[in-house]
Amino acid sequence: MSPARQAQRLTVEQEPFLTVRSFASGCSSGYVIETHRHAWHQLVYACAGAMTVYGGRSSWMIPPGKAVFIPAGCSHSIRMWGNVAVRSLYFPESAALAFEECRVLSVTPLLRELILRVVECAALDSRIPSHQSLLNVLLDEMNIAPVAPLMLPLPEDARALAVARHVLACPTADETLDKLARRYGVGRRTLERLFSQQTGLSFGLWRQKVRMLDSIRLLAEGKSVTEAAFDTGYSSVSAFIAAFRHTFGCTPARY
Repeated sequence: MSPARQAQRLTVEQEPFLTVRSFASGCSSGYVIETHRHAWHQLVYACAGAMTVYGGRSSWMIPPGKAVFIPAGCSHSIRMWGNVAVRSLYFPESAALAFEECRVLSVTPLLRELILRVVECAALDSRIPSHQSLLNVLLDEMNIAPVAPLMLPLPEDARALAVARHVLACPTADETLDKLARRYGVGRRTLERLFSQQTGLSFGLWRQKVRMLDSIRLLAEGKSVTEAAFDTGYSSVSAFIAAFRHTFGCTPARY
């Protein structure tokens, strides 16, 4: 936490006038924030390290330079990968945002500086003109920020969800779909249909995206591109790079 943040004290009298609150913390790899919810919207930004956010029927991988928007009332949990520097902003439900659903935002240089500036202020007070101006620019930048393809949908059916959680727990395991179907008491064709209908992806494409998202975690923890490729089950680095580029629109080195 920065000295500027520590010196800034909020008072009870300010509470009715706060338009944004903030929180800064550092977490070690493996730390888990258990399932909870907020009365305010939350923007969680990873300055360093990576996070996996679970909420509702989806999960999101948040690498450095990305942020996830979590709407008020949405139950979620967070797992840290690497040494994570977390910066969170909280907005009332009345905030002028152009979206209401969870999404991962690509944080532009300007949006990054705005987030850090609000954290330095501790909160924005609607009675202070400079704070109101800062809020307007912040909301504008959030509303136009590109959405990153880092969301993984989860099936609703209990059997398919059990399979999904099994794969998420060990993305590199090479178990066949037939074996997974038998393990969780569901037919192969039924399982394929459930994934297709409830996630919009075939099981094969869904598992490939799990491995791609897991490779981001590995890269955030300091693994090389070669190590990430082999650890996620690819037999060649070039095949991994091609799949990564197809999924995220850039090479893993650039990420």
